[in-house]
Amino acid sequence: MKTIGLLGGMSWESTVTYYTRINELVNQQLGGLHSAKIKLASVDFEEIEKCQVENEWEKSGEILGKEAQRLEQAGADFLLICTNTMHKVAPQIADYLSIPILHIADATIAELRSKKIKKVALLGTKYTMTQQFYKQKIIDSGIDVWIPKDADIESVNQIIFDELCHGKILAESKEQFITVINQAIEAGAEGVILGCTEIGLLIQQADVTIPVFDTTEIHSQKAVERALAD
Repeated sequence: MKTIGLLGGMSWESTVTYYTRINELVNQQLGGLHSAKIKLASVDFEEIEKCQVENEWEKSGEILGKEAQRLEQAGADFLLICTNTMHKVAPQIADYLSIPILHIADATIAELRSKKIKKVALLGTKYTMTQQFYKQKIIDSGIDVWIPKDADIESVNQIIFDELCHGKILAESKEQFITVINQAIEAGAEGVILGCTEIGLLIQQADVTIPVFDTTEIHSQKAVERALAD
């Protein structure tokens, strides 16, 4: 079994989900008392969020790159960046490593293709929804991407940072997300990407009528496949 490096770059709540799901999936595969081999590093998200707001992405990449390097030195065979947004600096993080990064967008694209999705809604932080580092990967794979109107982008972003990153799960916020997803359905979206690792705390498949692609779950599954591959 390969050792998975988990690099937490957003709130600790989603990192807990990664740790839990990866161990559950390994045990389901191997049975008995088996669990995953994991090296975990979690940074102070206050520092990372400040870099985001001040557009200091290179600085955040340096912080995360040094942590990723420590994970490799500790024995990780490959790396998961446990956040969608901070994949913006994945190329910079990769410069610190000789081990591969299992990119969350690549894992999600593979899942979208397996379900033959041609148009997908993308929900996440405002950075993930509006910038090219994530969205363009999906477009380049031949899948159309729908994002909300500007006011809804701000609402979704606010719910992520002011609520979900603090572990707050509010019914009215769930309804706001469902309303946005319904707008995506009207625009022809065949699925919705929960493109922030915290959104899965709020929205589940039972809440909407189109397939939900929870990136935390998808990323965890792909990590276990790689960890257990010969």
